[in-house]
Amino acid sequence: MWVGYLAHTIRKVHPLEITRTPSATRLGPDHWFTGQVWLEELAAPPSPSRVHLLRVHFTPGARTAWHSHELGQILYVTEGVGLVQRRGGAVQIIRAGDVVHFAPNEDHWHGAHPDHFMTHLALHELGDDGEVANWGPHVTDAEYTTAPVEP
Repeated sequence: MWVGYLAHTIRKVHPLEITRTPSATRLGPDHWFTGQVWLEELAAPPSPSRVHLLRVHFTPGARTAWHSHELGQILYVTEGVGLVQRRGGAVQIIRAGDVVHFAPNEDHWHGAHPDHFMTHLALHELGDDGEVANWGPHVTDAEYTTAPVEP
């Protein structure tokens, strides 16, 4: 009896929302990326939620511009080999299954290895201004090529 009552009450108070397919895949804007990067918005619940989840597909050599997120960012690599760097740190290789945490307002970039595709899930919250990120200059070829070669 208790379980039936609880299930009935929860359904009335919190209707379940199911999204069957993500938004259409779109090409990432040139001012955010170097190379071809494809984006799929997987979750962007209505306010007051600030959660934002993207699946990001990088072609070999493609990468973000330098950027930061007001409340930080988590990346989960789902396939391929990529590269990440925080401002002032070493470029590091990332692979499927790796999780990367960027601190709030930490300037960084991420992208595919020169010889590999890379896909990751990007989880972050919108900033107080409603923006996903604070975008800076593009990562130069010189910065990118200082990356480790080992895939």
